[in-house]
Amino acid sequence: MIQKTIPTCLAVLASASLMTAPIALQAQAGPDSAATAEVENTLNIPSTVVLLGKSDPNMRKATALVNGSVITGTDVDQRTALLVAASDGKISPEELQRVREQVLRNLIDETLQIQEAAAQEIVVSKDEINQRYAQVAAQNFGNDTARMDTYLTGVGSSAASLKRQIEGELAWQRLLRRQIAPFVNVSEEEVRELLKRMEESRGTDEYRLGEIYLSATPETKGAVLENAQRIMQQLEQGGSFVAYARQFSEASTAAVGGDLGFVRLETLPTQMQVVARGMQTGQLVGPFEIPGGFEILYLIDKRQILMADPRDAMLSLKQISIAFPAGTTEPAAAARVDEFTKGVQSMRGCGDADAVAATIGAEVVANDNIRVRSLPEQLQGLILGMQLGETTPPFGSISDGVRVLMLCGRDDPKSDNGPTFDQMLDQMENDRIQKRAQRYLRDLRNDAYIEYN
Repeated sequence: MIQKTIPTCLAVLASASLMTAPIALQAQAGPDSAATAEVENTLNIPSTVVLLGKSDPNMRKATALVNGSVITGTDVDQRTALLVAASDGKISPEELQRVREQVLRNLIDETLQIQEAAAQEIVVSKDEINQRYAQVAAQNFGNDTARMDTYLTGVGSSAASLKRQIEGELAWQRLLRRQIAPFVNVSEEEVRELLKRMEESRGTDEYRLGEIYLSATPETKGAVLENAQRIMQQLEQGGSFVAYARQFSEASTAAVGGDLGFVRLETLPTQMQVVARGMQTGQLVGPFEIPGGFEILYLIDKRQILMADPRDAMLSLKQISIAFPAGTTEPAAAARVDEFTKGVQSMRGCGDADAVAATIGAEVVANDNIRVRSLPEQLQGLILGMQLGETTPPFGSISDGVRVLMLCGRDDPKSDNGPTFDQMLDQMENDRIQKRAQRYLRDLRNDAYIEYN
């Protein structure tokens, strides 16, 4: 079936409505006939109104019918709004139309997943959906579901739209557990062999990667590449990688925002190995071609296999800071920073920080539970090279204030013994389940009856 573009379909529906049988409404004389005459004089409306077709302003035309289930324009609008919000609204009108088309495809997949779960008598209750919805609210809005409802409405989405997405994810997970997981087998020998290879690789690098994968055939290669390039542009302009991966990626990792977890490069396709090896933490690369399609990679983190990572050290820090009143000039700010810097340099360790800070009008905030990797990347190397009582160079601005961090304690991480047998077994089984899940969804698409408007 050939998919039509939305504008074309609207034009077709409009022309069809003009061909339906007209319904005549006769104007009747009465107490309001003078008012009617006034309307006719100003708007030139005839006394006999003929409506061309039946019109219901409250009815929304379906954007797609998926095995009889309706996906409306409102469904697409509200789900698109979530992605736009995740990108801080930085999506051009041209890009927005492409995003809507992708969101429609995602909604179709979601509908197929829910339908298949129902066919297998798998039910996701409203209580379960509401419980997961409350968990999302707890992570983002401090357990205030009403506040999250207001936020979703404010960005043009709705609680119902997010709950529908939650229902689809829960239904699909349960379906996979029933239909695929029992038939996936990983032998004890395979697990022990992989653990052995990890031990032999101790000290070598492994990479935590995010991916967005778009499949392509020789016929669709050009269009898919263009699509991938537009996604890359949006990401470079500040779009949320996790949001785009969830909506656009065709890899099994889409459900977790494209996160591959920590992997050894030799387990990846050759093209991905070459690209990842040259990447720096936080770097985004792509799109580049791999067998079957195109890939966008994001290096989330990097570490050495089975070795303690210094960035996992827990720190005790004191932040010493000053703020600038509104209207402070550059020369005045520079003089204040100079005074602040001299005061910090005179401090004799953490025990002296509070007293000296008071004399220079600085504020001190202590935190005894900061992990190095949670700090901005520019500060991580500085902190790791510092001794107790030392401070970072001043950083900040007139608007944000200027501050330093003083190191008051550090607990270095213990050696990493790597995953246990059971953890490795679970990981290998999950990888195989996700690969079969892709084939399962592809079969559902092939067997579906889908009408586009």
